[in-house]
Order: sequence, then C-alpha cells, then structure tokens
Amino acid sequence: MQRNRRPLNPEHQRTHLPMGGLIRNRIKRLFAILGALLSIQILIIWTVEDLSLFESAWLTMTTLVTVGYGDYAPQTMIGRFSTIVLMFITSITLLTLIVSDYIEYRFYRRERILSGRWIYKMNEHIIIVNTPQHGGEKYFMRFASQIRAIPGYDTVPIMILTRQFPMGLPTELSDVGVVHYHGAGFDPEALKAVHAGSARHIIVLAADEADPSSDSLTFDIAHRLAELNLGGRTIVECVNDENRGRFKALGVRTILRPVRTYPEIMVRSVVAPGSEKVLEDLFNYEHDHPHRYDLKLDDLNWADIVSALVRHGIGTALAYIDNDNEVICHPPTNEEIEGKGLIVLVKSDETPEVSVVEEALERYRAFLKQWRDHSAAEKTGDAEPAQNGSGD
Repeated sequence: MQRNRRPLNPEHQRTHLPMGGLIRNRIKRLFAILGALLSIQILIIWTVEDLSLFESAWLTMTTLVTVGYGDYAPQTMIGRFSTIVLMFITSITLLTLIVSDYIEYRFYRRERILSGRWIYKMNEHIIIVNTPQHGGEKYFMRFASQIRAIPGYDTVPIMILTRQFPMGLPTELSDVGVVHYHGAGFDPEALKAVHAGSARHIIVLAADEADPSSDSLTFDIAHRLAELNLGGRTIVECVNDENRGRFKALGVRTILRPVRTYPEIMVRSVVAPGSEKVLEDLFNYEHDHPHRYDLKLDDLNWADIVSALVRHGIGTALAYIDNDNEVICHPPTNEEIEGKGLIVLVKSDETPEVSVVEEALERYRAFLKQWRDHSAAEKTGDAEPAQNGSGD
C-alpha cells in the first residue's frame, strides 16, 4: 500500500475554503516575491556592471523569460553569481509556478462554470428561479431570444438559479449569454450567490405547472424575496388562482399562470408591466377573448370601426380579414377598409351576436352622414352672409 502523499498544493486539503480565492492569493504572493527578486537583481547588475539602469532591467527580463539575445551579459563575478542564484534558480522557478497556478485556476474556473458553482459579478441582471419540468431548454431559448430583441435588454445578463443542468448549460443557451448557478431559490446562500439584491427582475417559475402544490415552494421563495424587500422586482407563476391573494399580500409585483408554450407573456411582464394581463386573458375564456365576426366591410376606415365598437360597448377591434382571407392586424387608421370579417376582443360572458356588430356599424355610418351634412350646412351658412355682404 502506498503511503499518503502530500498534495501538490496545501490548499487542496482545505475543501471548505473557496479554491479560486486561494489560488489567486497564491499567485499574488508569487508575483510579489518575483517582483522583489527582479528589483534586487536589477540593482545588483546596475551597481557592479558597466550598464545603465535600463540596460540592467533589459538584461534581467531577457534572462527571466529565457530569451537570451546575447546583447548584454554579466561580466563580474558578483553579477554572474546573482544571476545564477536569483534568476536561474529562483526567479525562473517562480515564473513557472505562476504559469502553472494560472492554468490550474483556468481549469478550476471552467469546471465551476460548467457545474453551476461559479459566482459571477452581476448587476441589473435577470434571475430565473427553477426550470420547467418539460422543455426547459426550449423555454429558456425562446425567453432569451425574445428579451434580446427588446431595446435596452439586448445585453442584460440572464442568470438561471436551478438544480438542473448538472453537466452544464446547453451550448445554445450559453451562446446567447445565459449562465446558471446550481442551487434552490429557498436557499438564502444561493440567493446571495446570484446577487438577488442587485437584480433588475426576479422570475420564479412554478416547479410543476400542472401541480397546484408547487405553489407552496413558489410561496416560500417569494416570502424570502419579500423579506429582502425584493417583492417589487419579483414575477411569480401561480398554478392555483385561489393562491393569487397570498402572493399579492407579499408585495409581489406580477402574478401569472404558467404558460409554457408562450414565454412571450413572461417577457411582456418583464419589459412592459401590465401588458401581460391582456395577453394572459387571451388564454382564459372566463373573461375576454378574441371573437371573429363575418360581415362585409367596404365604406369605413379603421378608426371609424374601432370607434363604433367602443361607443356601443361591444369590444375592441384587433384586426380585420380582407377579401383574400388575410388577417390584417395593424391597418392604417384613415384608409377605407375592404374585407369580409372582424376580429374583436369581447367579454366572454356576454359575447355580442354578429347582428349587434352590424347594427353598431350601421348606426355609426348614419352618425357620420349626419355629421358631414351638418358640417356642410355650416359651411354653406358661412358662405351666404359673405355673399350678401359683398352685394351691399
């Protein structure tokens, strides 16, 4: 049996200490010692050799990196002896140790990054807590691509706090600037490691979008964030609508239902708070929903159609269907619309019939005709006194 060997570096025995910090500290100490030795060697060469200060420094540095140009060389016994002791034996050995430690540090850092244990220096970043049970990679990819398309968010770092991806994030996520930390949102040390206090937004995903009991874990995380006065920056997913009041009481800014197939709702809640409510309602038939009405459109512009539906309490016009069955979502407001259908956001519990919409448009046509006739009459009335005045 081989006897226990002493580790290459003493800190390898101190697993409870951060290895990266220990390696960096040792590199700093070695650099300090190396700098002192180089300074001593330069002063010795400058004193005993017939060289200037710059030439002494040049000779010392070329010796250190083993280039050996041969343009200068120590001539005295003292100069040669100091070169052997301070340069050949000590300084070059120290430089080798520094390079070795740096390579070791790079390997250590890479391993920590892959395993999600590297602590980044971040500020004004986005933290996503938890990973979807299914399709997490695709969800994060769509979220990142959507958030990167928003002006002002194209360079914002995205940090995922999760226990998933033990072998490292997929390359596709790393390429778009997403990093992760291996931990849980209910762990105060993990929240500290991802710098939750300096984050711009904190998103807490439901651990299981199909299990209402996952709200308990979400609530625990939200409660810890509220204790840190971070509720105003927090967006949470709530599976059971009955639990929304509990999250609201914590001061959570936004509460959403999990919609894994449409992460754009989460993106909207980040970049345009409040707009996610409108999008969320589109997925819920209990409140408002977009409804299609098949009817002829030929003599009203888009502004008139929108005004007619709003005035009669029908809903909000979202788009129209032209004669080629194309859905036009953002038509010009002052151009006459020709088509065969409307898409209208209406209340789900009292969806108007198509006849009600046709009647509202017809009434608005009559209103427009009456207003135009009245405007024409006023112009005619203004013109007659002017003609009479000129006759007098």
